[in-house]
Amino acid sequence: MFQLGKTIVSEDVLKKEFVCNLSACKGACCIDGDAGAPLDEAETKILEDIYPKVKPFLRKEGIEAIERQGTFITTEDGELETPLIDNADCAYVIFDENNTALCAIEEAYNQGEVSWKKPVSCHLYPIRVTDYTEFSAVNYHKWQICDDACELGEELGVPVYKFVKEALIRKFGEDWYMELEKIAKEGS
Repeated sequence: MFQLGKTIVSEDVLKKEFVCNLSACKGACCIDGDAGAPLDEAETKILEDIYPKVKPFLRKEGIEAIERQGTFITTEDGELETPLIDNADCAYVIFDENNTALCAIEEAYNQGEVSWKKPVSCHLYPIRVTDYTEFSAVNYHKWQICDDACELGEELGVPVYKFVKEALIRKFGEDWYMELEKIAKEGS
């Protein structure tokens, strides 16, 4: 672990390798698990605002889940998350012709309908950020459904922090990322 500004960063973010391999996993991170994507307060407002533009991209089941539960939910622990369809798929998940899970929000973004790509927690994966009062913890999250992504990352030699560069800049800013790169180069 090392400190970078107001973050504490796991060494795994620099040392582990990762490149999503959608052809192998079929987007399992959007349909496996027992919780929706973590959200921050500002993202809940964005979801409410963009829902009318994202709705045409959603599956019938996703629309039903969102209209029943809302564009986001608050868990018993007070955490904000995307709603789920039958406690499984994220309500915002759609499938392509190869039955690969994709994000309807990102599809609306790609089509120019909205200017917000997707929740930052999804964009950052496999990095998970936990915010505390004085700092944020930046950790690599190892999940067996991403074994193929780890293998592809090793094959291509892409460290986690480079794979999620755009998302890290989105979350922490360009200067923070440049410092992270400097630390990575010094450690090699």
